[in-house]
Amino acid sequence: MSNTSLSRSSTVGNCAAGNSAAGTTQPPAPRAPWRDWLALALLMFPVLLVAVDNTALTFALPAIARSLDASGVELLWIVDAYPLVLAGLLVAMGSLGDRIGRRRLLFIGSTGFAAVSAVTAFAPSAEWLIAGRAGLGFFGAMLMPSTLSLIRNIFPEPNRRRLAVAIWAAGFSGGAALGPIFGGWLVEHFWWGAVLLVAVPIILPLLVLGPALIPESRDPNPGRVDVPSILLSLLVMVPVVYGIKILATHGLALEPLAAVAFGLLMGYVFIRRQRQLLAASLPLDAAAHGTVPGGPAAGSPAAGSPAAGSPAERNPAERNRTAPLLDLSLFGNRVFSTAIIANVLALFSFNGFILFLAQHLQLLEGQSPSESGVAMVPALIATVLAGLLVVPLVKKVRPGFVVAGGLLLSAGGYFLVAFGDHGNGPALLLAALLVLCLGVGAAETISNDLILGAAPAEKSGAAAAISETGYEIGSLLGTAILGSILTASYQGNLRLPAGAVDAAPAEASAQAGETLAGAVELAQALPGPLAEAVMTAARSAFDSGVHITATIALVLMAGASVLAAVALRKVPTAK
Repeated sequence: MSNTSLSRSSTVGNCAAGNSAAGTTQPPAPRAPWRDWLALALLMFPVLLVAVDNTALTFALPAIARSLDASGVELLWIVDAYPLVLAGLLVAMGSLGDRIGRRRLLFIGSTGFAAVSAVTAFAPSAEWLIAGRAGLGFFGAMLMPSTLSLIRNIFPEPNRRRLAVAIWAAGFSGGAALGPIFGGWLVEHFWWGAVLLVAVPIILPLLVLGPALIPESRDPNPGRVDVPSILLSLLVMVPVVYGIKILATHGLALEPLAAVAFGLLMGYVFIRRQRQLLAASLPLDAAAHGTVPGGPAAGSPAAGSPAAGSPAERNPAERNRTAPLLDLSLFGNRVFSTAIIANVLALFSFNGFILFLAQHLQLLEGQSPSESGVAMVPALIATVLAGLLVVPLVKKVRPGFVVAGGLLLSAGGYFLVAFGDHGNGPALLLAALLVLCLGVGAAETISNDLILGAAPAEKSGAAAAISETGYEIGSLLGTAILGSILTASYQGNLRLPAGAVDAAPAEASAQAGETLAGAVELAQALPGPLAEAVMTAARSAFDSGVHITATIALVLMAGASVLAAVALRKVPTAK
């Protein structure tokens, strides 16, 4: 895999940088290695920006509610507007970056994100803030696929690329760790808008130094943009994400189920269109790459890659063809599809874990949001270290086994939760989180590198967008499905003491029967012995759900580990 990736990316990179107008291949002058690493350092700024923004806003919600007099529904939309738009546009933006240039798209997204953040920080009403968050989702969809696909082209050599991906992942994990602490500090010392306004200084180094240090890259023969496919991708992702979020927060209802069903129907239409466009483009691709049906795959070492002056550049039909928005042939690559599945399952399980851990720390252990964020920092640091330390390991151990080992280590973390005693403080859960993060950091660093290496360099934007979409879907499903199971188990197993029910208003008792937060509020309104009895019952009911969800995550991680070991077993060690 490594040799093929190097050959393909180097050839395509030379073609993309060549002077096609002159009809001759002009290989780019070799870049000094220090320029590549400086370029990577600049790419970390938008990564940090997105990671911090995702987690910091949560700590501003109480201040937003007070300042803008936002209702509960408006607060939900303030949170959800961003991921709804982001998820709907990731695939389209990744494909757009392949066409117009990934660096150009990154600069457009960064400038727009900073500008919208600055304006939204002074939103006069909740409606304006919701609109601003949607705008951030639009520009945010340009950032993550662009950074990852640029890394694929800046670092064509597999070993350097693997380290770059590890640093990229470390930046995202570091931003996620800093977000709660940084967000809480900003809200405490300034005002809620500072959480958004901070995007401006974070992004300035990229905009000032990026044009000189980050090289442009694009698909040399992208074809025309298929606007219907973009609209269809929105009609797939937005209803599905919306439906999942509503199901997670409000339970089963006709409206979210209909939204998910509509999105899945549009998904079928979308896939059919991509297959039709791909089938129509195959004869042109064969001519452009000098291959014939049944011959070597385009871009493989046997077939070579298109050079300047090839039929791909001389043939107007090739330049003007309507290309698929999503190249479904990527999923025919076992390495690519297995790595995507592993990432989705890992994020599914991880977000379910974080969901109940945050509630446990804040509601059962009495920690503040900032304190619980600090408590999770060691585990997030472990994620960073595991991702960096695993890079040299794949020179001795096959990448598939490294991914499998990381997922198995994550399964060990869930084992501690599923069969451990949670009643003696948070130590066990935080230890489980540490083990889990070590496994996730190792597995996802290598799986992301496999995703980038398995895709042709000219399709790196689309590959990165698929990977990011997988992250979003995995996170959403983990929160929705495991969160629903956790809530249902809590509600089904809660047995409030009779004295508490009699002593409290009916509404408070009903709230306690719905959520752990409701039980904590009920206990705070009762005298000592009754309050302790309510908390004991609530803890027992909540833990019953935690054991179930952790067992599900354990099975999923063990299955993903076996899948990775079998499907990726032939991927060779790094050279």
